[in-house]
Amino acid sequence: MMSGLRLGASASLLALILLCLAWETLLAPLKPDGSLLMLKAVPLLVPLFGILRGRRYTYQWASMFILLYFTEGVVRAWADSGISVTLALIEILLCLIFFCCAIFYAKLSVFTQNSAETTHKNAWLNL
Repeated sequence: MMSGLRLGASASLLALILLCLAWETLLAPLKPDGSLLMLKAVPLLVPLFGILRGRRYTYQWASMFILLYFTEGVVRAWADSGISVTLALIEILLCLIFFCCAIFYAKLSVFTQNSAETTHKNAWLNL
């Protein structure tokens, strides 16, 4: 289960990075020759390596951080027109997948971390 949550979070984060880049450069940029809004993908690189490595703390703060992109998707789905609405709905979906996987991974990793610590303490008691 934990590996599935890690895979879901990693895949949705990578897909969101690619979506942000494609959206603002090729698919529906604000200006015909591209937009500097493609730089909105750069902050998504900050939690990427922690998510790929399965670091619990990164999952915790990234689950709150992703809500900024969720909010942008909701606003653009409401206010934009054309293909941007579809891209915004995809962004919302990817954010929801990441959020759910991240919070459940952070919650369930406490139990595996606590059981590992208990096993380590019991090993010392048996000496």
